Amino acid sequence: MSPTTNETRDRPRPVMTDVARLAGVSLGTVSNVLNTPNLVAAGTRERVERAIEELGFVRNRTARSLAMGRADTVGFVIVDLANSLFLDIARGAEEAFDTKHKRLLLANSDVDLAKQTGHIELFEETQVAGILLAPLDAPLDAAQHARGRGMPVVQVNWPGSGDACGVVADEELGGYLAAKHVIALGRRRLVFAGGPFSLSAVAARRRGVLRACEESRGVEIETIETPRITVRGGHSLGVMLAERPPHERPDALVCASDALAFGAMQPLLAAGVSVPEDLAVVGFDNNRMSTDSPVRITSVGQPGLEMGRVGAELLMEEIALGDRHEHRTIVLPPSLHERASTIGGRG
Repeated sequence: MSPTTNETRDRPRPVMTDVARLAGVSLGTVSNVLNTPNLVAAGTRERVERAIEELGFVRNRTARSLAMGRADTVGFVIVDLANSLFLDIARGAEEAFDTKHKRLLLANSDVDLAKQTGHIELFEETQVAGILLAPLDAPLDAAQHARGRGMPVVQVNWPGSGDACGVVADEELGGYLAAKHVIALGRRRLVFAGGPFSLSAVAARRRGVLRACEESRGVEIETIETPRITVRGGHSLGVMLAERPPHERPDALVCASDALAFGAMQPLLAAGVSVPEDLAVVGFDNNRMSTDSPVRITSVGQPGLEMGRVGAELLMEEIALGDRHEHRTIVLPPSLHERASTIGGRG
């Protein structure tokens, strides 16, 4: 008769010595089957594998890492997995770690500073080899404390500092490219919208837009600070612009995110504003919203895969070199993806 659920739950978790006893082999043989199975005879390996399956044995990688004095696992704390940029960053990091046979554990802080701190502390407690951190725009106390205790931490989508490496996209260049694009199309009354301006990425994108306008003769620029760069914030922005008399509306709108641009376009289109004939629209992030919009949105895209790959390489270098590692910030260029919201049917 099979054991009841309570009986199964009350049993202690099987360990390697239990596997060795059931298979009739030494503890070293079990270890070889788990770590270097090619060194074990096929018949012996099959006996050990049957014992593992019968007992329901699960190896304790943390214990193994402690015994070896190192870990083959790295942690990645990500601010928002709902944002496709961070999915691309995670994919790039995983590809790089795979080449060095390191495993990547993902933790989503969901734009919550307390969760971000908890994930960093958990990874430190489990003694991962190092931590990648795509942080909130907030103080990085937990990361600094972890580094102070010897844990390598590399920041992605955030600049480095004297004691940490960082990988960022050139946000100011992104804003500059967006504004130069619509100016080259003949637009002269621009609005930059995003916010709050205290967010470092929004502030940098705004600086780029302003610089492009300052370099261009006859171009007017208005900046509108929004509470957030969400679809809801964009809808409020679009309603406000649609309520203006036609001669007071801009002929180009550069938004600090695709979500903001997507939200703004809905009330504008409903009010009879034609995109791009009356209003050219550019977003930022090049995420799914830019291509799912009824009018596909021209967008500035960050090189997420490359950011993840470079971040992983910096972390592995720091793990390998220790105190000989030189901290630095790598800045990668963004790219402009032209679509129908600025170039019409060609996009």
